[in-house]
Amino acid sequence: MKFSAQAETQRNFATRFLGTALAGILIFVVATLSGCVAPERPAYNASEARRAEIAGFENIRAHVDDPRPSASIHDPWKPVILKDKPTMLAISGGGAGGAFAVGILSAWSELGTRPRFEVVTGVSTGALIAPFAFLGSKYDEQLRRLYLSGETRDLLDIEWKGAGFFSPGFLKGQALRGNVEQNITPEILRRIAAEHRAGRRLLVMTTNLDTQRAVIWNIGAIADSRRPDALSLVRQVLIASASVPGILPPVSIRAVVDGKHIEELHSDGGSSAQFFTVPESLLVTQNDHARGQGLHIYVIVNNALIPEFSMSRERALPIMGRAYGILLKSQTRHGLIALYNFAQRAGVDLDIASIDEQVPYSMLDPLSVEYMRSVYRIGYEKTLDRGLWARRPVFRSSDLRLAN
Repeated sequence: MKFSAQAETQRNFATRFLGTALAGILIFVVATLSGCVAPERPAYNASEARRAEIAGFENIRAHVDDPRPSASIHDPWKPVILKDKPTMLAISGGGAGGAFAVGILSAWSELGTRPRFEVVTGVSTGALIAPFAFLGSKYDEQLRRLYLSGETRDLLDIEWKGAGFFSPGFLKGQALRGNVEQNITPEILRRIAAEHRAGRRLLVMTTNLDTQRAVIWNIGAIADSRRPDALSLVRQVLIASASVPGILPPVSIRAVVDGKHIEELHSDGGSSAQFFTVPESLLVTQNDHARGQGLHIYVIVNNALIPEFSMSRERALPIMGRAYGILLKSQTRHGLIALYNFAQRAGVDLDIASIDEQVPYSMLDPLSVEYMRSVYRIGYEKTLDRGLWARRPVFRSSDLRLAN
């Protein structure tokens, strides 16, 4: 008994010692890694957030949930309509699925039926495509290079310090920034500004993490401001819109309120909605102010809305990834239903395209060249065959043909 008691005492001591040692190691690791975390931003409150503006810029952003759009005659948000049937193109999020939109644009150009859109909007990967879709067919080759050449693999700059737990994202984000800076050049900015002056509008959505609100940025108005920091702001907005929370770090955008400088955190517009067409106030209105005046809206969904079967692994990360994919499908479906109901009330023509085939995809290879080339082919071939567009949201089983 004396020996057993002594052994038990030794075991208890060893357990306490081991626990203390592990706790010390954990504290050391946390302290070491937290030194890599960016310093705290200047504090600000909700009232200041509502009134914050980008220094030097006026009327270049709005919120999707603002109660009503501006009615100013000289509103830089309102496109100048010079034809009977104005068109809008909304390009959704979807990561590597953006190659689907690139395929559609390429085939559209080849057919010679691609509209000159009065308004182009982009969310997440759609935000990276939108400037080139806005500027026209001459940039199709640049889009194909971006999505099909394998260059996107270079965007996987993993953040090894903290593995994303003590850093803003699993990826550093420097590669994405470099990619945007390489492709969104001063010449691109000048061309966007010229189209804005001609009455066309280019809009991109981000999510303000502090306010939990979707923000729409008037990229053309920023480009046309002729401010020396306009190019930098446009790049920041595009990067922010494509920065999936937890994967890529959010973008800090400097603003000012009451003479006080603050830093807002903006990330993936897809956290708020997968695509953007009209403000929420119009989607729910019942009066004649919602009349579409012959508007034709094209929505490209860079994702599959069909159920996609895959055996789920009983592990936390695969389960969370699978659930997140389901959430995106549901979010997109509800957005399309709301848009369809609005279009019916307002007399708006609506065409919807989405990936209607199950294409093998792995979370371990999120920027797979094979996947991007496959969805590009789907968009390209279905556009050439004129079997792409659906007049209403159709959520079908994967073994049914797409209804129009």
